[in-house]
Amino acid sequence: MRVVIQRVAEASVTIEGKIKSQIGCGLLILLGIEPSDNQEDVDWLVNKIINMRIFNDEQGVMNQSVMETKGELLIVSQFTLFASTKKGNRPSYIRAAKPDFAIPLYEKFVKTTAFISGLSVQTGEFGADMKVRLLNDGPVTILIDTKNKE
Repeated sequence: MRVVIQRVAEASVTIEGKIKSQIGCGLLILLGIEPSDNQEDVDWLVNKIINMRIFNDEQGVMNQSVMETKGELLIVSQFTLFASTKKGNRPSYIRAAKPDFAIPLYEKFVKTTAFISGLSVQTGEFGADMKVRLLNDGPVTILIDTKNKE
């Protein structure tokens, strides 16, 4: 699994001109899934994300997690995180999991995040043409890949 995490002041997902989901202060999580991903990746990644100290404390130091700030989460599927750009100018997405595998794992990721964090979790819509709007706070943007844990 690969994620791009952005600390946001606000974020939303619009589909066909209608807002599907929106959050205030919290994290926008763009999630890519590959065929080798499993429940262990979900558990490790969820715990890493919700405990990552990237929110400011009273002294303005990034020393608090989204759990401590009681922020909101917006999780959006993003197969393009596994784009290969080695050959030519058209990215290949061969490393991205196919929907029949990716959808159930995406749903497990969302449910696990909500259960473990107890926070408000909003989502995009898997496979939809989404317009994602965000106001990055910081800016703070972090990449995590479960295949590079060490």
